[in-house]
Amino acid sequence: MTPAIAAARRARIKHQVIEFQCASESDRGYGVEAAAALGVAPEMVYKTLVAKLDGKHLVVALVPVTCELNLKALATLADAKRAEMASPQEAERSSGYVVGGISPLGQRKALDTYIDSAVSKLSKVYVSGGRRGLELELAPDDLMTVCKARLGDIARIGSN
Repeated sequence: MTPAIAAARRARIKHQVIEFQCASESDRGYGVEAAAALGVAPEMVYKTLVAKLDGKHLVVALVPVTCELNLKALATLADAKRAEMASPQEAERSSGYVVGGISPLGQRKALDTYIDSAVSKLSKVYVSGGRRGLELELAPDDLMTVCKARLGDIARIGSN
């Protein structure tokens, strides 16, 4: 059991753990590959990213795997001057997960979390279960509650 699964259980939210075989070792295209393996639209699968606000404050951002994180929009939503991606080492140290398997649930250090508002149009959402090839299916409202997240338009169409 991963810390993400333990966090979902502790929060007593309805969730499903789905394991699948992933062929790609690269992060590029992994989200779309996960959606195909799950048999769901890629817009339902969200990637977990760690960003840094004003050069020091780490935050978590979730966007559909079909999109990129709009760093300017994240900074605006978080009342910061600027946002940049955290280094892989910073993301791993803060979250306790390995890049490619970072989950928004059960992170080592609780960070402010921001989710793209498109999630509110979904009946269910898929996020990493804490390692590559492991996804959690849950209701968007439950994800927002467990992560104490703020919604905003932080995604832009782009590559995954």
